[in-house]
Amino acid sequence: MTTTRGVLHRWGPVLPLTENTPRLTLGEGETPLVRSTYLERECGLDELWFKLESCNPTGSFKDRGMVVAVARAVEEGSKAIMCASTGNTSASAAAYAARAGLDCHVLVPGGRVAIGKLAQAVAFGCKIVEVDGNFDEALNAARDLTERHPISLVNSVNPNRIAGQKTAAYEIVHDLGDAPDFLAIPVGNAGNITAYWKGFTECAERELATLHPRMLGFQAAGAAPLVHGEIVETPDTVATAIRIGNPASWDTAIAARDESHGAIEAVTDEEILEAYRLLARNEGLFVEPASAAGVAGLLKRHRESRTEGGRAVAILTGNGLKDLDTALSQYEAQRTQADTTVESIEQALGL
Repeated sequence: MTTTRGVLHRWGPVLPLTENTPRLTLGEGETPLVRSTYLERECGLDELWFKLESCNPTGSFKDRGMVVAVARAVEEGSKAIMCASTGNTSASAAAYAARAGLDCHVLVPGGRVAIGKLAQAVAFGCKIVEVDGNFDEALNAARDLTERHPISLVNSVNPNRIAGQKTAAYEIVHDLGDAPDFLAIPVGNAGNITAYWKGFTECAERELATLHPRMLGFQAAGAAPLVHGEIVETPDTVATAIRIGNPASWDTAIAARDESHGAIEAVTDEEILEAYRLLARNEGLFVEPASAAGVAGLLKRHRESRTEGGRAVAILTGNGLKDLDTALSQYEAQRTQADTTVESIEQALGL
């Protein structure tokens, strides 16, 4: 029988664990790396690979870091965890809290979370508070509350989250035999671009890789504080997972950009939704809108004659089932009706 060991077991030597850290797992990590069959050409690349972080237990990359944060919270004696969330963090925190027997408290921007993500948090039994404000205000409240009460904050300001998320870079290096030339990644709260750069840097230091990839981060145009160099007070984008106006990992994301000689750029909602549709219709990959931001950025760079060829990995951060409202608005169902006879079905299908 084949079993999945999970992030703590596979990557324990590069994580901030002790012998007393419980080896918690829901089977996270070891996600597929799948080569493009269509968008590779459209992006002007020699190779384009997709890292399917949507295959993690709760359907997003958040599980990699959350398992470390929750395991350490248990080790430290916490009885409860808390996070602010645009959706994916709440789903992940609630799942690992349920697994570890902890209470989970989630602050979400009222009316601004995709229903699929909220449904997960509800199913896992966490306590949800809808805050009359945006994500940044919810995170500020979560910071204050966890300072006043014996509750562990598990947003990406928690370094254990970053440590867990860096393991995806180790997996890419392992699967490709080296780091790629470029890494394309959506940027919201900016913890993930920080984590990947940390992972790739460590791989080079450990002589597991010969390359340091250029980090190409992409924010939604309506929520692009790192692009403009100033806080966005009212961020707005269809890509709810990156609808953040004041990223918690601002400085480390800029450092990742500069140290890798990369870039952090903006893509419009229209460009994000185009990539979202192309991934589904031409690659068979159904992701949430924010996941398509990296691919949207690669397409845009090629159309602007800024492509350099080479090998790139695009991080697909979350599953499309998390945001069904967007899916139903973007895809026209090819449906018709027929009687239950072969002839009627043939006619309906145009056979």
